[in-house]
Amino acid sequence: MAASPSTPRLTLASALGSFRSAIAGTAVMSGLINVLALTGSFFMLQVYDRVIPSRSVPTLVGLCILAAALYLFQGFLEVVRARILSRIGMALDQRLNGDVYDALMRFALRARSQGDGLQPLRDLDQVRSFLSSGGPSALFDMPWMPLYLGICFLFHLWLGLTALAGAAILVSLTLLTEVMTRAPTRAAGQLGASRNALAEATRRNVEVLQAMGFAHRIAARWSAVNADYLEAHARASDAAGGIGTISKVARMALQSALLAVGAYLVVQQEASGGVMIASSIMMGRALAPIELAIANWKGFVGARQGWRRMTELLAMMPAGAAAVALPPPSQSIAVENVSLVPPGDNRAVVQEASFVLHRSAGLGIIGPSASGKSSLARALVGVWVPVRGGIRLDGATLDQWDASALGRSIGYLPQDIELFDGTVGENIARFEPEASSAAILQAARAAGVHDLIVRLPEGYATRIGEGGASLSAGQRQRVALARALYGDPFLVVLDEPNSNLDAEGEAALTQAMLGVRARGGIVVVVAHRPAALAGVDQVLVMGGGRVQAFGPKDEVLRKVTRRESPPTPLKVVAQHEQEAP
Repeated sequence: MAASPSTPRLTLASALGSFRSAIAGTAVMSGLINVLALTGSFFMLQVYDRVIPSRSVPTLVGLCILAAALYLFQGFLEVVRARILSRIGMALDQRLNGDVYDALMRFALRARSQGDGLQPLRDLDQVRSFLSSGGPSALFDMPWMPLYLGICFLFHLWLGLTALAGAAILVSLTLLTEVMTRAPTRAAGQLGASRNALAEATRRNVEVLQAMGFAHRIAARWSAVNADYLEAHARASDAAGGIGTISKVARMALQSALLAVGAYLVVQQEASGGVMIASSIMMGRALAPIELAIANWKGFVGARQGWRRMTELLAMMPAGAAAVALPPPSQSIAVENVSLVPPGDNRAVVQEASFVLHRSAGLGIIGPSASGKSSLARALVGVWVPVRGGIRLDGATLDQWDASALGRSIGYLPQDIELFDGTVGENIARFEPEASSAAILQAARAAGVHDLIVRLPEGYATRIGEGGASLSAGQRQRVALARALYGDPFLVVLDEPNSNLDAEGEAALTQAMLGVRARGGIVVVVAHRPAALAGVDQVLVMGGGRVQAFGPKDEVLRKVTRRESPPTPLKVVAQHEQEAP
């Protein structure tokens, strides 16, 4: 049964719910641990009230053996519980990382990310780290506090009231920790993301910073953001650490107070010495989970905030319904009254664009800067989703296709070339597992880059580094062109593909475009330089986000060259479709 389009493929609640058996087992184990934690109190009670008065060494030996066995069993259960919680964190990460990563990628196409855009992955790390810490153990232990308080009441009313007062004080400190750490923890997370984003931008643009001498200004900006981050982090740490210290001192003071109350009751002959010692030990055990929770509260708040952000992300970026497998497109692409708004913006950059291209067509998109050319190119390949209108391949809108299946029919060369750390061959093959050498060679030859690649130190096996750092700008552009042509896609969209090419590269580009058309594909090229239009037969002129002209190349270019100076807006050409050959 297909998933609903409004439902994430795996929600956080369902992911955590899949571990309900392990969580229930951990809760039962925590109950046993807390019952076994009474061992020390009852051991002291028996020593003071039975062994010492009777001076019975065999009784003492028997109690020691029994206590040692119970302590060993308690320690074993605590080790197992910690490992189970750690494994739950790892399994939760394994269940969710694919969906979080997918949602992160799609969110970057739909909205403007804050910081470096990697906060969802850090949130998942935060949740996993918290589950592996002592925080969850404290949360499992806290419900057993009434057991210890009840036993204190059984010993004596005043002992129970003293223990209850101590528990109330530490619970109040826990609530105070929540109030004082929530805001600075959230601020530290946001500032940390901004700091990382600025550091990444610095790394990417270090040549510009160094060449034009404003690296120190960006460094000063980073230092200011880092200082704000450290201040927020310090506020959260100070709040958690300060209250944690107070809770520790309060617990020790309350134990002493309970010991004092017990001593008074012994003096008044209302309790035995064993009760006095046992109740003090039990008080320490009753309050230990609260103290541990306070110590881990900062991590708990961070994990809770990360959980909420991941929930919101998966809700905003639900998995689409399972699509019926459509045949690869082979006939046409139609742009129908498309209007586009950039992610995170509310200003339309393309308005009511319409045209149709049939197989073997070549379209050049020209126009001044900021006229909407690259935005339209992004929409053609499904990177941006129109706010109005639609784009159809062989009559089907792009959202009717499975993204992976559609990707095999699309080749895209963006304006900003992005290659990945790996070999040249892997990048051309789009990191397809077990890609055939024949397909890689065919794409490279179609792009006219085979001879260039074989001259590299290791040919197609040459590692290019992150972003293609070991290649020149022109080499990166030509390898990216081969990647766009890999698998003979039906639609090939090239955005400023000759910006870094020499004459030889431009000739290879023209041949590649003609090759796409010769095999029945459609090629669309966004161009500023006329040389990029050599391989197209139609031209679309953009201006002010609207289609100003569309039609046969010679006819449209003739209209453009006849424009008066200063230029006047072109009239929209009536013909919006190319007849099929």
